[in-house]
Amino acid sequence: MITQTSSKTRVGIQLAPQHVDYPAIRRAAAQAEELGVDVLFNWDHFFPLGKVSQGKHFECWTMLGAWAEATSRVEIGPLVTCNSYRNPDLLADMARTVDHISGGRLILGIGAGFKEQEYVEYGYEFGTPGSRIDDLARSLPRIEHRFSRLDPPPTRKIPVLIGGGGEKKMLRVVARHADIWHSFAGGDVLEHKMKVLAEHCAAIGRDPAEIKRSVLVGGDPAECEREVELGVSLFVVRDPGPSFDFGELRDWLAWRDEHNRGGDGG
Repeated sequence: MITQTSSKTRVGIQLAPQHVDYPAIRRAAAQAEELGVDVLFNWDHFFPLGKVSQGKHFECWTMLGAWAEATSRVEIGPLVTCNSYRNPDLLADMARTVDHISGGRLILGIGAGFKEQEYVEYGYEFGTPGSRIDDLARSLPRIEHRFSRLDPPPTRKIPVLIGGGGEKKMLRVVARHADIWHSFAGGDVLEHKMKVLAEHCAAIGRDPAEIKRSVLVGGDPAECEREVELGVSLFVVRDPGPSFDFGELRDWLAWRDEHNRGGDGG
């Protein structure tokens, strides 16, 4: 079994910006911070996800700018922004600006995109999964270069979180560019993908332990022992709204606190 020395266990929440008016999202973000969540994520879509694809929905980055002002402690970011939707130099400038507004609390979560409806409706070329990952691989160096040319520069090295698990292409991009890898898999599948990621890291001479692990979770925190053993350090609960019931989040925060005090997490 692959294991990794992980940093302190953290819990994030992804608030879905759909089927609700913005004041409810603002209240939910404030409440999540008050409860002690470590990272507050939204997502970068143009329409609701799930069974009902039509309805109220808000844009990712303008919301992150508002969260940067409305919060004071939590890290914030998209899980994840779609590389296809913005010029990479513009995205770098947007991320730098939110980083400054927040006082250095932005995580730049990014991925290759997958929702064909959004591409069609907004006039982007959908391409193929492979072509979208190739575009992401070309964009990340441009983002990094633009960071170095902005005045003022980012407040610090903005952590880059890459979401995805494709073994031939996406994990190669993760190996080269990610500070955090967000996987949508757990258990045996996660362990296998970690081995593949380690191989891609070895090919470029990078220590895979430099890349923190993040996973999307739900249900009973006691069932995540395998992910803890595999070195996952960020556990993200999704709350699709519109009620934003934080019962599940409270359970994960209690588990986090016990785990970080040296308990067994159960």
